[in-house]
Amino acid sequence: MNNNDEHEPQEPDSANPHRRLGMKMTVAMWVVIMGLLVMFFQSWQEKQHNPNQDLSLSLDTDGVRELTLQGNRLGHYVASGSINNTPVVFLLDTGASDVSVPEKLAQKIGLKRGRPMVYQTANGSVTVYATRLETVDLGGIVLRQVRASINPGMQGNEVLLGMSFLKHLEFTQRGNTLILKQYQSPS
Repeated sequence: MNNNDEHEPQEPDSANPHRRLGMKMTVAMWVVIMGLLVMFFQSWQEKQHNPNQDLSLSLDTDGVRELTLQGNRLGHYVASGSINNTPVVFLLDTGASDVSVPEKLAQKIGLKRGRPMVYQTANGSVTVYATRLETVDLGGIVLRQVRASINPGMQGNEVLLGMSFLKHLEFTQRGNTLILKQYQSPS
Protein backbone atom coordinates (compact mmCIF):
# COMPACT_ATOMS: atom_id res chain seq x y z
CA MET A 1 0.00 0.00 0.00
CA ASN A 2 1.50 3.16 -1.12
CA ASN A 3 0.89 5.66 1.55
CA ASN A 4 1.35 8.57 -0.69
CA ASP A 5 -1.34 10.81 0.73
CA GLU A 6 0.63 13.84 -0.04
CA HIS A 7 -1.40 16.38 -1.87
CA GLU A 8 -0.12 19.30 -3.73
CA PRO A 9 -0.66 22.51 -1.79
CA GLN A 10 -3.83 24.33 -2.86
CA GLU A 11 -3.79 28.06 -3.47
CA PRO A 12 -6.12 29.94 -1.13
CA ASP A 13 -9.27 31.21 -2.85
CA SER A 14 -8.16 34.80 -2.40
CA ALA A 15 -5.09 34.15 -4.53
CA ASN A 16 -7.18 32.77 -7.39
CA PRO A 17 -7.25 35.55 -10.03
CA HIS A 18 -10.64 34.46 -11.37
CA ARG A 19 -12.19 34.64 -7.92
CA ARG A 20 -10.75 38.13 -7.32
CA LEU A 21 -12.11 39.31 -10.66
CA GLY A 22 -15.53 37.83 -9.81
CA MET A 23 -15.56 39.63 -6.46
CA LYS A 24 -14.63 42.93 -8.11
CA MET A 25 -17.37 42.49 -10.69
CA THR A 26 -19.91 41.69 -7.96
CA VAL A 27 -18.93 44.81 -5.99
CA ALA A 28 -19.07 46.94 -9.16
CA MET A 29 -22.53 45.56 -9.97
CA TRP A 30 -23.83 46.47 -6.50
CA VAL A 31 -22.33 49.98 -6.75
CA VAL A 32 -24.10 50.49 -10.10
CA ILE A 33 -27.40 49.13 -8.71
CA MET A 34 -27.19 51.39 -5.65
CA GLY A 35 -26.36 54.39 -7.86
CA LEU A 36 -29.37 53.69 -10.08
CA LEU A 37 -31.64 53.32 -7.05
CA VAL A 38 -30.42 56.63 -5.63
CA MET A 39 -31.05 58.36 -8.98
CA PHE A 40 -34.53 56.79 -9.22
CA PHE A 41 -35.53 57.86 -5.71
CA GLN A 42 -34.13 61.37 -6.16
CA SER A 43 -36.15 61.73 -9.36
CA TRP A 44 -39.24 60.31 -7.66
CA GLN A 45 -38.78 62.66 -4.69
CA GLU A 46 -38.32 65.69 -6.99
CA LYS A 47 -41.54 64.77 -8.86
CA GLN A 48 -43.33 64.52 -5.52
CA HIS A 49 -42.15 68.04 -4.63
CA ASN A 50 -42.55 69.48 -8.16
CA PRO A 51 -45.20 67.57 -10.12
CA ASN A 52 -45.22 70.36 -12.74
CA GLN A 53 -41.82 69.86 -14.35
CA ASP A 54 -43.18 69.38 -17.88
CA LEU A 55 -45.95 71.90 -18.39
CA SER A 56 -48.29 71.90 -21.36
CA LEU A 57 -49.93 75.17 -22.35
CA SER A 58 -53.21 75.17 -24.24
CA LEU A 59 -54.36 78.03 -26.42
CA ASP A 60 -58.03 78.52 -27.30
CA THR A 61 -59.45 80.25 -30.37
CA ASP A 62 -59.75 83.57 -28.52
CA GLY A 63 -56.02 83.54 -27.74
CA VAL A 64 -56.51 82.66 -24.06
CA ARG A 65 -53.52 80.75 -22.73
CA GLU A 66 -54.42 78.10 -20.16
CA LEU A 67 -52.06 76.20 -17.89
CA THR A 68 -53.05 73.49 -15.42
CA LEU A 69 -50.90 72.84 -12.35
CA GLN A 70 -51.11 69.94 -9.91
CA GLY A 71 -50.55 70.50 -6.21
CA ASN A 72 -47.68 68.61 -4.64
CA ARG A 73 -48.07 66.21 -1.72
CA LEU A 74 -48.13 69.19 0.68
CA GLY A 75 -50.80 71.00 -1.37
CA HIS A 76 -48.39 73.64 -2.73
CA TYR A 77 -48.19 74.59 -6.37
CA VAL A 78 -44.57 74.20 -7.44
CA ALA A 79 -43.65 74.44 -11.12
CA SER A 80 -40.63 74.71 -13.38
CA GLY A 81 -40.17 77.88 -15.40
CA SER A 82 -37.58 80.53 -16.16
CA ILE A 83 -36.50 84.05 -15.29
CA ASN A 84 -34.59 85.90 -18.02
CA ASN A 85 -34.18 82.53 -19.80
CA THR A 86 -32.55 80.92 -16.72
CA PRO A 87 -34.39 77.77 -15.53
CA VAL A 88 -35.90 78.13 -12.05
CA VAL A 89 -38.46 76.42 -9.82
CA PHE A 90 -41.41 78.56 -8.75
CA LEU A 91 -43.55 78.21 -5.64
CA LEU A 92 -46.81 80.06 -6.30
CA ASP A 93 -47.53 82.36 -3.35
CA THR A 94 -50.61 84.58 -3.42
CA GLY A 95 -49.49 86.04 -0.08
CA ALA A 96 -46.29 87.49 -1.58
CA SER A 97 -46.54 90.97 -3.10
CA ASP A 98 -43.69 90.45 -5.56
CA VAL A 99 -41.77 87.69 -7.18
CA SER A 100 -39.14 86.99 -4.52
CA VAL A 101 -35.78 85.63 -5.65
CA PRO A 102 -33.17 84.18 -3.25
CA GLU A 103 -29.99 86.27 -3.39
CA LYS A 104 -27.68 83.46 -4.57
CA LEU A 105 -30.03 82.67 -7.45
CA ALA A 106 -30.38 86.39 -8.24
CA GLN A 107 -26.59 86.61 -8.60
CA LYS A 108 -26.60 83.58 -10.93
CA ILE A 109 -29.32 85.17 -13.07
CA GLY A 110 -27.47 88.50 -13.05
CA LEU A 111 -30.11 90.57 -11.28
CA LYS A 112 -29.09 93.96 -9.90
CA ARG A 113 -29.99 95.09 -6.39
CA GLY A 114 -32.14 98.20 -6.34
CA ARG A 115 -33.40 100.23 -3.43
CA PRO A 116 -33.85 98.41 -0.10
CA MET A 117 -37.42 97.75 1.07
CA VAL A 118 -38.78 96.28 4.29
CA TYR A 119 -41.52 93.66 3.96
CA GLN A 120 -43.58 92.12 6.72
CA THR A 121 -43.66 88.34 6.48
CA ALA A 122 -45.03 85.58 8.67
CA ASN A 123 -41.54 85.40 10.18
CA GLY A 124 -41.28 89.14 10.86
CA SER A 125 -39.66 92.04 9.03
CA VAL A 126 -37.22 91.35 6.23
CA THR A 127 -35.09 93.72 4.15
CA VAL A 128 -35.18 92.94 0.43
CA TYR A 129 -33.91 94.79 -2.64
CA ALA A 130 -36.09 95.92 -5.54
CA THR A 131 -35.32 94.55 -8.98
CA ARG A 132 -37.08 94.08 -12.29
CA LEU A 133 -37.25 90.83 -14.26
CA GLU A 134 -36.96 91.12 -18.05
CA THR A 135 -39.07 87.98 -18.56
CA VAL A 136 -40.85 85.47 -16.37
CA ASP A 137 -41.99 82.30 -18.12
CA LEU A 138 -44.28 79.79 -16.44
CA GLY A 139 -45.04 77.02 -18.92
CA GLY A 140 -45.50 79.42 -21.83
CA ILE A 141 -47.29 82.15 -19.90
CA VAL A 142 -44.75 84.93 -20.32
CA LEU A 143 -44.75 88.37 -18.71
CA ARG A 144 -42.18 91.10 -19.25
CA GLN A 145 -40.79 93.72 -16.88
CA VAL A 146 -42.11 92.04 -13.75
CA ARG A 147 -41.56 93.75 -10.39
CA ALA A 148 -39.52 91.55 -8.06
CA SER A 149 -37.33 91.56 -4.99
CA ILE A 150 -34.00 89.98 -4.12
CA ASN A 151 -34.22 88.35 -0.70
CA PRO A 152 -30.87 87.74 1.06
CA GLY A 153 -32.62 85.75 3.80
CA MET A 154 -34.18 83.11 1.53
CA GLN A 155 -32.54 79.71 1.59
CA GLY A 156 -32.53 77.35 -1.38
CA ASN A 157 -33.28 78.12 -5.01
CA GLU A 158 -37.08 78.26 -5.09
CA VAL A 159 -38.56 81.53 -6.32
CA LEU A 160 -41.77 82.75 -4.71
CA LEU A 161 -44.06 83.64 -7.59
CA GLY A 162 -46.05 86.43 -6.01
CA MET A 163 -48.82 88.79 -7.03
CA SER A 164 -46.68 91.05 -9.25
CA PHE A 165 -46.92 88.10 -11.68
CA LEU A 166 -50.13 86.36 -10.61
CA LYS A 167 -52.33 89.52 -10.70
CA HIS A 168 -52.12 89.40 -14.50
CA LEU A 169 -53.76 85.97 -14.57
CA GLU A 170 -57.10 84.48 -13.71
CA PHE A 171 -56.72 81.45 -11.51
CA THR A 172 -59.21 78.85 -10.36
CA GLN A 173 -58.55 76.09 -7.88
CA ARG A 174 -60.48 72.84 -7.97
CA GLY A 175 -59.32 70.23 -5.48
CA ASN A 176 -55.60 69.68 -6.04
CA THR A 177 -55.60 71.44 -9.42
CA LEU A 178 -54.92 75.09 -10.20
CA ILE A 179 -55.94 76.48 -13.60
CA LEU A 180 -54.16 79.66 -14.73
CA LYS A 181 -55.49 81.73 -17.64
CA GLN A 182 -53.76 84.57 -19.43
CA TYR A 183 -56.04 86.67 -21.61
CA GLN A 184 -54.81 88.59 -24.62
CA SER A 185 -54.18 92.27 -23.99
CA PRO A 186 -56.63 94.51 -25.85
CA SER A 187 -54.87 96.12 -28.80
